Amino acid sequence: MNNMFKNIAIWLVVALVLMTLFNQFNTRQSTQAQMDYSQFLDQVKQGQVAKVVIENHVIKGVRTDGRRFSTYAPTDPWMVSDLLKGGVAIEAKPEEEPSFLMNIFISWFPMLLLIGVWVFFMRQMQGGGKGGAFSFGKSKARMLDESANQVTFADVAGCDEAKEEVAELVDFLREPAKFQKLGGRVPRGVLMAGSPGTGKTLLAKAIAGEAKVPFFSISGSDFVEMFVGVGAARVRDMFDQAKKHAPCIIFIDEIDAVGRQRGAGMGGGNDEREQTLNQLLVEMDGFEGTAGVIVIAATNRPDVLDPALLRPGRFDRQVVVPLPDIRGREQILLVHMRKIPSAPDVRADILARGTPGFSGADLANLVNEAALFAARSNKRLVDMDDFERAKDKIMMGAERKTMVMPEEERRNTAYHESGHAVVAWLLDKTDPVHKVTIIPRGRALGLTMQLPTEDRYSMDRAQLLQNISVLFGGRIAEEIFMNHMTTGASNDFERATEMARRMVTQWGMSPALGPMVYGENEGEIFLGRSVTTHKSVSEATMQKVDGEIRRIIDEQYALARKLIEDHRDRVEVMAHALLEWETIDSDQIRDIMEGNQPRPPKPVGGGSQATPTGGNTPPGAASTITPAAGV
Repeated sequence: MNNMFKNIAIWLVVALVLMTLFNQFNTRQSTQAQMDYSQFLDQVKQGQVAKVVIENHVIKGVRTDGRRFSTYAPTDPWMVSDLLKGGVAIEAKPEEEPSFLMNIFISWFPMLLLIGVWVFFMRQMQGGGKGGAFSFGKSKARMLDESANQVTFADVAGCDEAKEEVAELVDFLREPAKFQKLGGRVPRGVLMAGSPGTGKTLLAKAIAGEAKVPFFSISGSDFVEMFVGVGAARVRDMFDQAKKHAPCIIFIDEIDAVGRQRGAGMGGGNDEREQTLNQLLVEMDGFEGTAGVIVIAATNRPDVLDPALLRPGRFDRQVVVPLPDIRGREQILLVHMRKIPSAPDVRADILARGTPGFSGADLANLVNEAALFAARSNKRLVDMDDFERAKDKIMMGAERKTMVMPEEERRNTAYHESGHAVVAWLLDKTDPVHKVTIIPRGRALGLTMQLPTEDRYSMDRAQLLQNISVLFGGRIAEEIFMNHMTTGASNDFERATEMARRMVTQWGMSPALGPMVYGENEGEIFLGRSVTTHKSVSEATMQKVDGEIRRIIDEQYALARKLIEDHRDRVEVMAHALLEWETIDSDQIRDIMEGNQPRPPKPVGGGSQATPTGGNTPPGAASTITPAAGV
């Protein structure tokens, strides 16, 4: 913004100087005294005017006493005769025409101004960089020097295998002879793939901090431009710069912006993005070598990339940066907790067990939220209670304490959540219940939170069936204790139906239909894999599929209903505890299910902590949060 104002000021100064310069050719400064026209005529009649010079309507003269004057004369046909009668010497001059330079300036100034404005705005669109409006084909890659990046491998935790893979690149760039003496060659490219927030970009920054070589950083979207051919030109320019600084590293973030499969969609393949991809393919492995230039790319969607981009010789290695396991989460928490003053009761191992499925970015956010909670309470140290509150906020949503709920709705929510919790406690293969609350959080009126006890990477049939039963516990409790049905169980039914459908159609868990996939081709159109939907099963088979889904749901619904009816007293006690305290933890739930009086809640702010248990689980086996709302 400051550069923009500076450029505007320069243009204004140049215009003013030119106008002043050319105006000097057309105007002269007048030093004569001004005189009224009537006074001039009186002095002519009195014989006090000796000589006049008439130039258009301006009269300049000399009096008999030698003094000079000037006046402006209106159109007066008798003025010349009056002057002659007064004995005045008359000299007439024609009207002075503008100078040749002034005419040129007046004619061309608007055009020059328009050209200057166009050049100025084009420079701004291109970032004001070298070349200005004509720098479309210049690469936007930013080269980082050693002082600009202080991130090292010590700042990266939770992905030891990925760190080991990319650390070899740093070793090769520092000591190439170590690998070349055995005939090895450095990989041309490394593709880092993983879920959002797992640390792909951070890992690339660590490579830049560790390798004492030039590091070019660019985003995939920086190649895309409205003008055809610009993306390909930028790719060429980027590799030209990299070759001049070899050995070096090029990092392309979000490469799927330009690396999607070619021939996608229905509008043909000859578009700007595909030209950019073709140029990238040639630069990475074409006739001209790129010795000493290593390309590192990051993406969340490796499945949509063009196969030619993934072959050996271009991206020789595909490094998966997964969600961290329990040990990785502990290491990540320790890295981030070094930046805040932590209380002695804070234990990273307990927090790691209570945060299954969290990515590195989620854990960084957890530490930041805990620090904010401590600051709001004017604490000098961040204690375990702050971390627990931050974890609940991230996993279940922020508390809506100002929301006013009718007492009948509150009772209904308490029984709904109690139904979920009792069924989950009584079944042997479900995750333990960690916390139950009827405080509205996010869009839910209440929540039942389950955490797994260990790292789990798959789920068996019994676990899936029991999870379906837990989802039905809320609606059944409403029917039995409140004698009505509400819309609060809509999300429960949706999740239960989807889980049962996948068991039958994708996971081969139906004895009647066997280990076979039943479904339709649902290829994504934008990938060019499928434009129309092809049915792969008959109507009769789909009827059997629907019958199996109905059977699974009916059986698990009946199981959940029997458990709640057999333990009505436990549901009643838990609902009353929720109505009194609004939130109960695993210790209180254990007291209720063992037939004891539930212990009172722990005081807030006393450094209390629930005993979280958990582990990293893939989609479909993650921690369960059962909401009791959603119309």
